[in-house]
Amino acid sequence: MHKLLTDNPGQKMLMLGNEAIARGAIEAGVAFTASYPGTPSSEISLNFFQMSKESDLYFQYSINEKVSVEVTAAAANCGVRSMCVMKHVGMNVAADALMTLAYVGVTAGLVILTADDPFMFSSQNEQDNRYYGKLAGLPVLEPSSVEEAKEMTTYAFELSEALGEPVILRTTTRINHSTGVVELGEMTPRKTKGYFIKDPMRCVTVPAVSRGLHVKLLQNLAKAEEMACASPLNKIEGEGRFGVIANGVSYGYVKDGLAELHASDKAKILRIGFSNPMPKALIHDFIKGCEKVLVVEEGEPVMEEAIKAIAQENGLTLPICGKGEELLSRLYEFDPKMVRQVLAIAFDLGDVDDRKIDLSNLPEIPNRPPNLCAGCSHRATFYAVKQATQGMDAMFPSDIGCYTLGFMPPLATGDFVVCMGASTSTPAGFSTVTDKKVISFIGDSTFFHSGINGLMNAVFNKHNFTLVILDNRITAMTGHQPNPGVDMEEMGYVDYQSIDLEGMVRAAGVKHVSVIRPYNLKKSIAAIKDAVNFEGVSVIIAKEKCTLYARQLKQLTSRKFQVDPEKCKNHRDCIDTIACPAFTTEGGRVSIIEDMCAGCSICAQICPENAILPVKK
Repeated sequence: MHKLLTDNPGQKMLMLGNEAIARGAIEAGVAFTASYPGTPSSEISLNFFQMSKESDLYFQYSINEKVSVEVTAAAANCGVRSMCVMKHVGMNVAADALMTLAYVGVTAGLVILTADDPFMFSSQNEQDNRYYGKLAGLPVLEPSSVEEAKEMTTYAFELSEALGEPVILRTTTRINHSTGVVELGEMTPRKTKGYFIKDPMRCVTVPAVSRGLHVKLLQNLAKAEEMACASPLNKIEGEGRFGVIANGVSYGYVKDGLAELHASDKAKILRIGFSNPMPKALIHDFIKGCEKVLVVEEGEPVMEEAIKAIAQENGLTLPICGKGEELLSRLYEFDPKMVRQVLAIAFDLGDVDDRKIDLSNLPEIPNRPPNLCAGCSHRATFYAVKQATQGMDAMFPSDIGCYTLGFMPPLATGDFVVCMGASTSTPAGFSTVTDKKVISFIGDSTFFHSGINGLMNAVFNKHNFTLVILDNRITAMTGHQPNPGVDMEEMGYVDYQSIDLEGMVRAAGVKHVSVIRPYNLKKSIAAIKDAVNFEGVSVIIAKEKCTLYARQLKQLTSRKFQVDPEKCKNHRDCIDTIACPAFTTEGGRVSIIEDMCAGCSICAQICPENAILPVKK
């Protein structure tokens, strides 16, 4: 049995933050769940997926985040508690549905989890999705610990039903990927079937209806503010003439920092966990008794600006600070040392011991740049494209996925990356206004997510570029989640239907479509040359399983390769052109790390001396 289905209230478990969130939803009786995978939220989806195979919980990997919101909105409006999960940039995709869903509301709890990623560990930006709460007029909850992540998730469903609105649960990487002890609570029985009550004056958002719904939304927001002011999720701790207002993981850093500065009796803390709408009355009561206030929040000055406005509206003139040159940054993650130093500066708590540990006697940690895995078929495709376009003035728009790493030398096949799906649209602009040959790259999951629209646009407008769809048969970057092109029976699951990628591309009107097996370099280069020389939109589907996924399915070849030192003339084409991490140098000579070799044979095909041969057993 899945550990998160354990029905033993009071039992304590060590959980990842994402596991705690999934457990909180289970305890709330969630019955319908959906997600598009994205780090740092992916483990929530994985746990829902696994539990759906052992229980009556419904889960789907949706084709994108907008669809995820829409399917869960439908279920929640049939009286079934629902949850959708995404990373922060996914909210941009979901926003179209989200903005109007806030008007329509729900009849059962709907929680929308957004996992923000300060420092961009696996993201293209570090946007602060608290603004989505303000923009949509929806409540936002922010946990400060793993245990609290579970409790807030459960409460989010209750809050959603009390207001008749979706609730945004906003986490950050340090909550999602921290581990903590969680005490199991009672599990509310799941209600898996519901009934939709027709109510066009609420559910059909024509302008005349939406005008009234906006009034209702603002009334709900006022009600939510009263609830925020009384909520135990917004709590005051300690005594002192200074005040600190913090949220999320910053709250823990503040508590530790004050303790280390021996200043716990000098400053009181207001922890904001129910952060939108801001609890104005509570904040006013807190700051009016302070000489000075420091606002500690990662990301944008969302709370700081609101708190300054509250002070101004009430005629308070105390100093309120947060972001600033010598204080807190809008960039990246905070850490305990940074917060401790800022506390000391803001409240003049004396010199901070910022001595660094002496590491001079330790060797320097080797740099490990990001790289495609050994044997990755994307490397073979990128190499084939570079060979096919030699001598051409070519550029390579790319997209979001493992293959984004193709921008790194020596492959150097990533010139422009914006967001998921853009590599089917940006080539239209590049090819129209420049004389460059444009070859763009997109993954199979990303193509299903949002790439098909750009491709149809390009066909309709008669653009001229080549799109390479890197079909590695899985959603690889976020942990091998399925997508509509995956053969689910290989994973041991039935009741799914795979979509033929080639058929979809042809149905979109593309006249020149080729399917290549990228490990066969000669044929791949020839097919790419034909596609690039085609006038109009051409598509290459590079079809080869992700190496790690193939290994997981026990489909990876057992063949390994080695360098014959007698034949090798040390040209180093193998390293200089494909940079497979299975290569190393010993005594100035190239060799292959056998345990890392995936047996793809790409290096053997490009060696000018035929010095790379299969290992003889």
